[in-house]
Amino acid sequence: MDKSILLRQLPSVDEVLKDQNLTKLFESFGREVVVDAIRKSIDLERKRILNLDDTELLNYRMDVNEIIKEVYHQIENSFKLNLNRVINGTGVILHTNLGRAVLPKAAIDAINVVGGYFSNLEIDLETGERGSRYSHVEKLLCELTCAESAMVVNNNAAAVLLVLSALAQGKEVIVSRGQLVEIGGSFRIPDVMKQSGAILVEVGTTNKTHIWDYENAITQNTAILLKVHTSNYKILGFTKEVTKEEMVELAQKYGLVSMEDLGSGILLDLRRFGLEYEPTVQESVEAGFDIITFSGDKLLGGPQAGIILGKKHLINKIKKHPLNRAVRIDKLTLAALEATLRIYKNGNALKEIPIFRMMLASLEEMEDKALKLYEKIKNIKKAKIMVIDEFSQVGGGALPQTFIPTKAISVEPIMMSVDDLVQRLRKYETPILSRINKDRLIIDMRTLMDEDIDIIAKALSKILEG
Repeated sequence: MDKSILLRQLPSVDEVLKDQNLTKLFESFGREVVVDAIRKSIDLERKRILNLDDTELLNYRMDVNEIIKEVYHQIENSFKLNLNRVINGTGVILHTNLGRAVLPKAAIDAINVVGGYFSNLEIDLETGERGSRYSHVEKLLCELTCAESAMVVNNNAAAVLLVLSALAQGKEVIVSRGQLVEIGGSFRIPDVMKQSGAILVEVGTTNKTHIWDYENAITQNTAILLKVHTSNYKILGFTKEVTKEEMVELAQKYGLVSMEDLGSGILLDLRRFGLEYEPTVQESVEAGFDIITFSGDKLLGGPQAGIILGKKHLINKIKKHPLNRAVRIDKLTLAALEATLRIYKNGNALKEIPIFRMMLASLEEMEDKALKLYEKIKNIKKAKIMVIDEFSQVGGGALPQTFIPTKAISVEPIMMSVDDLVQRLRKYETPILSRINKDRLIIDMRTLMDEDIDIIAKALSKILEG
């Protein structure tokens, strides 16, 4: 059949408008939205016809009902939220592209309350006068870390930028060459310094920096000695790094500010569970640093935030800096952060904070979860499906050498490429993210929620068998 004949059979917009199945759409969305969806649906059908090969042309039948279905689909998609839930089958616990830490239930409940009602964000309920938004978390942070004072901004890059702007604008900040890190999105420590107005002074070499490197670089214009924790990589072998205590002692000797950017930031030592050592916030406070910065949505397990701890007189100066207004934390983040910190205070972090449950879940738990999914999909004929051994990662620029043994489902499709399967899962109604290893789709159990199992099983059955 000639394609031009099929194209002439396509209904007009006016013809489709008369279909009774569209009545509900008119009532809910109005004529303009429906007409636009009809035009797009007819256009899609036109493109489909033009792309048919000879065999498909013989079997093609014009069906107005399919166009009506597409109209519904177009309208549904146009009103669907862009930012939505996805299923993380990658095994990366703190996946930057997937929003990093999953919040604990208490944090989600706090967001609902503070977001759904008026709140005491900046009012002192005791006096009735204006209060400080930092007061909701400052005391908690000080109690948990033994710091003198604390404040919070919207992320850790902002925290570093604000501190340097407030304490070192136009002055020198000395840092080791081996610590000039780059984090996600090509965001580099030297770039942050440049924006703050601070003058970067590099000392030492990539693999070795001595305390005398710092001391020899100090001038009358030096303001800060900065130590940056290389949380997303390790330098091994012939290395030398100045200790926290050495850095603090040198800063005190010359009346300078000692600062450490911890990056990920963790309040618990997880070595007892067999995980890689990560310096805790408390260790930096105990070492005597004047200022410490770290993230809220990495190893703390809370919302995105930049936490600044330190000496009270310095924190007060930072709070008063004009840039603070531009990077300040909002009420929803504050609510989630306070709830997360209270979990630590109550001693329930390992049980209630999702990232720790994922990191510390046993191999037996992972196998049970994998077998539940396997039982639901083992009869799919168009793929080779197995339960396999794999390794999960912490991610988020934290614990780069930690690979946690896990169980995963391996899917080797027969009738389509593995790339096609990955794409279809990613575009599923609840998007499912996975990884590829040796031409097999891998779904890691460690980052799945219990309710994800049924969704994944249904999606694989529909895509592979449908």
